[in-house]
Amino acid sequence: MTDRATKVSASEAQAAADAAELARLGYKQELHRGMSGFSNFAVSFSIISILAGAITSYSIALRSGGPSAINLGWPIVGVFVLFVALAMAEVCSRYPTAGGLYFWAGRLAKRNKKLWAWYVGWFNFLGEVAVTAAIDFGAATTMMAFADLTFGVTPTALNTFVLFVVLIIIHGALNAFGVSLVSILSSVSAWWHIFGVLIIVAVLWIMPTSHQSFSWTMTGWYNGTGWSFGPYVFLMGLLMAQYTYTGYDASAHVAEETKSAALAAPKGIVMSVVISIIGGWILLFSITAAIKDSSDAGIDKLLGSASGLPPAQIFLDALNNPDMAKFLLFIICGAQFFCGMASVTANSRMSFAFSRDGALPGSKIWAKVNPRTGSPTNSIWLCVGCSIVLVVPALFNTTAYLAVTSVAVIGLYIAYVTPVFLRRLNKDFVHGPWHLGKWSAPIGWIAVVWVVIICILFVLPPLAPITVDTFNYSPIAVVVVVILATVLWLTKGRHHFMTKEEIAHLTVDDPDKLLN
Repeated sequence: MTDRATKVSASEAQAAADAAELARLGYKQELHRGMSGFSNFAVSFSIISILAGAITSYSIALRSGGPSAINLGWPIVGVFVLFVALAMAEVCSRYPTAGGLYFWAGRLAKRNKKLWAWYVGWFNFLGEVAVTAAIDFGAATTMMAFADLTFGVTPTALNTFVLFVVLIIIHGALNAFGVSLVSILSSVSAWWHIFGVLIIVAVLWIMPTSHQSFSWTMTGWYNGTGWSFGPYVFLMGLLMAQYTYTGYDASAHVAEETKSAALAAPKGIVMSVVISIIGGWILLFSITAAIKDSSDAGIDKLLGSASGLPPAQIFLDALNNPDMAKFLLFIICGAQFFCGMASVTANSRMSFAFSRDGALPGSKIWAKVNPRTGSPTNSIWLCVGCSIVLVVPALFNTTAYLAVTSVAVIGLYIAYVTPVFLRRLNKDFVHGPWHLGKWSAPIGWIAVVWVVIICILFVLPPLAPITVDTFNYSPIAVVVVVILATVLWLTKGRHHFMTKEEIAHLTVDDPDKLLN
């Protein structure tokens, strides 16, 4: 047998093993399994996107603690997020399906399995829709700032919204072409982020004539929040990092399209966080060290920059070369484009799985797989449409838009930690091929405690005095999700929603049973 024939045979054997594992969990292989382990990692890494989240939310930490909140906060939060990722990865290895979090909750809960899966699923679904909306709207905002600097185009609410719609439609179209293209673009995205960070860091250390001291860059303090209690201000600054460290559950959502998913998907979750911790800290340290004026007045100027993006102003000030500053901003725009594409990928796969179990209104439509591409095309456009609806308020009032999308991070982390918590209570859990061994319990409980802490931080007011514009709308958004999920459960879910425990007893050779 030739080497090529051997490789083909091994690939076919792995595909059969992956399909058999999925059948054991109650599903028939419908999506095209064409992703490598690297592509799986790349999807999560692209959604975390240190060149998107860390840049667009930089002002949060700059205002609330300054350099110390940025460069001490990033690794502190990163370590605790890594605990969450490790705990999630262990469960993912046992249950590598597109449903991800809600699937795990349904399997791990001892009682009320359908109810646990239902609420986790709705937090995950709406959180991912909100994240997708926020990513592409953030990309549109950054691109308009780039257009303003480069072409003199004045950003307005209307042209920013139009650009957002164009971007998210392009992302929907790219996903609709099939997982092979998504896999290629995800790999390109990973390298774009890696080399993009290296280029930005190199430029910021080579071109400026001076830099801030290591001491100030790590521990400098600034408080523009209106609050006077220092520890509280610093904790609010940690939200910059926490906002960025989201989306790594994507590796689970594309598990049914990943080869050797029981190993590749958990590795993708963990490595996307590890690389982001390292790369993000190097990037943030370099940007902060390049700040020209370290006085409070200098920080005020950055926060009040006409571009609305303090890092862009830092580029302009430090490099004294508008063309190079624009080039660095272009790199960031590209990263945000790839980030949005990956977010649509993860969102649509979760929506497909949730619909496959009859959770979403019109589930039979959204659970269909395009036979030509092997992708959940209908679900892709559902996510695109829902994200557009969420951003419509931005046409009239930015505060209203932020209120709508504030569920993104807190909703996702509620969904992240629930199956981790249930796994700790489930003594019958049998781990998959990727596991934490004796470290499983301490890592899992640290993850649970951390998410409880950040959920508290997310609902506290970040700025004072508290007004309509500074009010933290996250608690309201969470309550709305709970009410929506409860109403849908009482009217539809309890009758039609089916957890994986029940599906596992169906005959998987009958696809109609799996979809109804």
